[in-house]
Amino acid sequence: MANMENQNPNEHYDIQSERKYGEFATKFQFGSNPSAEIWNGRLAMLGFLGALVVELSTGQGFFHWLGLA
Repeated sequence: MANMENQNPNEHYDIQSERKYGEFATKFQFGSNPSAEIWNGRLAMLGFLGALVVELSTGQGFFHWLGLA
């Protein structure tokens, strides 16, 4: 794929819109792009699930369990 610095934004979005959905989640990329947003969502869901497991298993809130509350 061509370097985004050498493209105007519309060309970049046109190239991105032609990518298949599976291509977005295969790379761990930084910045504002679909792959980073998918990974951000996945990691947020794991964090929320972890906090929920701690709360259900200990009977304490997550921050109380950490000793911050």
